[in-house]
Amino acid sequence: MLVRFFGAAKAAAGVDEERLAGGRSLTVVLDELRERPAVAGAPSLSKILGRSSFLLNEVALRDPATVLHDGDVLDILPPFAGG
Repeated sequence: MLVRFFGAAKAAAGVDEERLAGGRSLTVVLDELRERPAVAGAPSLSKILGRSSFLLNEVALRDPATVLHDGDVLDILPPFAGG
């Protein structure tokens, strides 16, 4: 699956996007991302994930038990400021 990071999530992850293995729930994927070492000078990815919303194949994803598959696209969208 392709994971795409936006805004502060991109800064915290240190990459625009990355490929992860599918066949796991959103909860498991987020737990894996939270365990990564922090990027120097960036906000905490763990904190950002806790406030983010998620799109799975361009549709809002609200159920953390949803299984993500190879070929899926998961977008991580932190809160945005402004109007």
